Order: sequence, then structure tokens, then C-alpha cells
Amino acid sequence: MNPHALGFWSVALRAMIVHTVTYTGIGMIAFSLFRYGHAIREDPVRQASMRPTDHPLVMAGPLFQPLRGALFGVAFYLLRDVIFAPGGWWALWLTLVIVGVLSTFAPAASSIEGLIYLKPSPTGFLWGGLLEILTQSLLLAVVTYLWVRHPAAWASWLLGTLFVLALLMPALGLATRASRSRPGPGPDGDPGDAT
Repeated sequence: MNPHALGFWSVALRAMIVHTVTYTGIGMIAFSLFRYGHAIREDPVRQASMRPTDHPLVMAGPLFQPLRGALFGVAFYLLRDVIFAPGGWWALWLTLVIVGVLSTFAPAASSIEGLIYLKPSPTGFLWGGLLEILTQSLLLAVVTYLWVRHPAAWASWLLGTLFVLALLMPALGLATRASRSRPGPGPDGDPGDAT
């Protein structure tokens, strides 16, 4: 396979789908495993800088991931000669970790800048987040690499289905939340009486 012959959309769409699926899947596991909701409520440092986990924007987080995945796809396409060559998943993962985790331009948690400029978390929030980010970036690198190099129909169907589910779950959760927050008819049937 000649990596230079890969089309832009072939790489960008796969990166978008894989990022959204791995972000949502690993995020759900990490949310439960590391008790992020509790950690944010109990950690005054995180309370000051993070929205609560039941905030509508946080709930909608997976809905924004196709955009982030498409941006990854642009970068992956530009680096395709290296990252889609044999063994290129390793170069892709190292690039994601070095540029996207450890050496961010902003003082993000788990980054060198974050260690310098952010206050430490008394709940150990940083280490659970780092494990989550390293796992998700590894899956993003490996699955994208394999899917681009070996575009099997079953993989397209599986990842496409998981992509739709990753977007459907938060959309339904937000719709349910919105319907519960609207006042309904009261006990006597009067639409204006929501007691």
C-alpha cells in the first residue's frame, strides 16, 4: 500500500469516526472507573475550572467529537507518508502523546505546562485522566492505522454503527433532560399548573 495514494476523505472520515467512538467509549469507562463526577464535586481546584458532569455542554461532549476527529484527520492526512507506512501506528501514537498530551501549548492537565502552572489536585484527578488520555490516543492511533491500511467492510459497519450510537446516546440524554425540565400539566390537568 502506498500511503501517499490515500485520499483525503478516506483518512479524514475514518479519523473522525474512530476518534468519536474511542473518545466516547474510553470516556464512559473512565468516568465510572475514576468516579469523575465525585472527583469534580470533591476537588475545589476542579470545581473552580470544570463544569459539573450533568451540565448540558458536558453531556453533549460526544456530539462535538466529529469536529475534533475531522481535525485529527487533516493532520493525519498531512502526515500519511509516515503514519500509514508499516508500523506507522507507533509514530502516530507518539505524535499524539508528545504534541497533544505532554507538550500542549496551553497549561492542560497532564502536560508539562500544566505541571508548571496548574495547582495540584488533592483527589489524584490528574493520574486517572492521564491513563484515560493515553488509552484513548493509543486506540485512536491503532484503530485508525488498521482501518486505513485494511479497509474491511465489517470494520466499516462496526465502527459506523458505534459512531451512530456514540452520537445518539448523548442526543437522547439531552432530549430526555429537556423534556423533564419543561413544566407539564398539574394534578388537575391545567397546563399552567405544574405543581
